[in-house]
Amino acid sequence: MRYRTLGRTGIEVSVHCLGTMMFGAIGNPDHDDSTRVIHAALDAGINFVDTADMYSAGESEEIVGKALRGRRDDVVLATKVHFPMGEGRNRGGNSRRWIVKEVEDSLRRLQTDWIDLYQIHRPDENTDVEETLSALSDLVHQGKIRAFGCSTFPAEDLVEAHHVAEHRGLLRFRTEQPPYSILARGIERSLLPVCERYGMGVLTWSPLAAGFLTGKYRKARNVDMDNGRAALQPFRFDPELPENAAKYEAVEQLAELASDLGRTLPELAVAFAATHPAVTSVIIGPRTQAQLEGLLKGAHLTLDDATLDRIDEIVPPGTDLYRADAAWTPRSLADPARRRRPLAERSAS
Repeated sequence: MRYRTLGRTGIEVSVHCLGTMMFGAIGNPDHDDSTRVIHAALDAGINFVDTADMYSAGESEEIVGKALRGRRDDVVLATKVHFPMGEGRNRGGNSRRWIVKEVEDSLRRLQTDWIDLYQIHRPDENTDVEETLSALSDLVHQGKIRAFGCSTFPAEDLVEAHHVAEHRGLLRFRTEQPPYSILARGIERSLLPVCERYGMGVLTWSPLAAGFLTGKYRKARNVDMDNGRAALQPFRFDPELPENAAKYEAVEQLAELASDLGRTLPELAVAFAATHPAVTSVIIGPRTQAQLEGLLKGAHLTLDDATLDRIDEIVPPGTDLYRADAAWTPRSLADPARRRRPLAERSAS
């Protein structure tokens, strides 16, 4: 296993990080089996584990907490906050009120006194970033977290956050966690260069393109739209949708390339995500031991320039063949009123 320094934090982490979203009700509900997968990852040299409060409504954090008993000091532990936890108002977002409340719940579920990397899971337009940075800075000073970062933030939001931190004397985001794969390379345009400029660590998620690079979904096969990811996200997998045609064509060419290398498509995908110089660690999210073992094979693969040139021909740099983050939409796109004539003009018409 290779290791890299997480931005300028001085913390060394494995180039591949164990993502635990699939441990719990939405993936593997067997706590003992999930624990065995976590232990196998640690035994393979992974020292970086990423979870979130909202994964299976806290169950993932509970599983991780049990699995790390006796091994906590050897692990760089990351979790996240933002998405709603339960019914009612003020039970989500990036406010000081919620962050201070939810970090205590995460510490309890994880059975630890500190979190190495506490991440803001998504932007929150209702909360001033100064409010968020101030709360996170206080948690560092209190020793409850060691560093903090963000996840799936636009490049412009990172620039604003760094500007606010500098002018208000606050600690700053040390990491960013964006989606990144061969089929979703949009972050190469501005996000990754911005992270490099500010010395931020980058841990990427979804190297298998939400399942599209597993090799299960191929143009020549009948895609079962009634089960698995295809049933949950038909807009991504339905071969009848024109927007999926480019993805299926790219997968065919990538599968051929992987075969020429004597590798599987997932191995190629996992290796690619760790190649960009701005990327510190690639999150892999297995549900089973067998999936972990398959993904770890990609962790030991280094792609040469000829292979990377061929990938660039199949999916040009900076190109997104699908919308990588379907869990969040900026209000500027989600709210039609944000991109139409001013409210006063609409009221008068």
